[in-house]
Amino acid sequence: MLKVGDKAPDFTLLSDKNESVTLSNLHGKKVVLYFYPKDDTSGCTKEACGFRDNLPKIETQKAVILGVSPDTVESHQKFIKKYNLNFTLLSDLYHKVAESYGVWGEKSMYGKTYWGILRTTFIIDEDGKILKIFEKVKVAGHAEEVLASLK
Repeated sequence: MLKVGDKAPDFTLLSDKNESVTLSNLHGKKVVLYFYPKDDTSGCTKEACGFRDNLPKIETQKAVILGVSPDTVESHQKFIKKYNLNFTLLSDLYHKVAESYGVWGEKSMYGKTYWGILRTTFIIDEDGKILKIFEKVKVAGHAEEVLASLK
């Protein structure tokens, strides 16, 4: 499992704009890297809208937001359009990046177990080191919590 102070694993994923985004290319900026289970589900929508609403304040801290889920680029495009999201979503179709960050794990719902994204947010500093990790994220107030930790 990654911990504060570790170098964030580099990756390249396709964005909602169908362009490659590489973490190391964001050197010099703080990155809010949040992993979420699925586009257009209640908790994930609340979390995304929280980041959307706080983006101007987050940008004043010289930070960018990247949301990562195993959804397709097309799914991300619909999600962005439906909720007027103003930041980049990345498609981790085969959950390789989620695995490298230790956020792909066993979950359970209604007595059934399955594998999926463990809702987690990483704040990565300008040099690519992990500044903060939010595990088992509670959606309500999360964007504000992230903003406070950027200051």
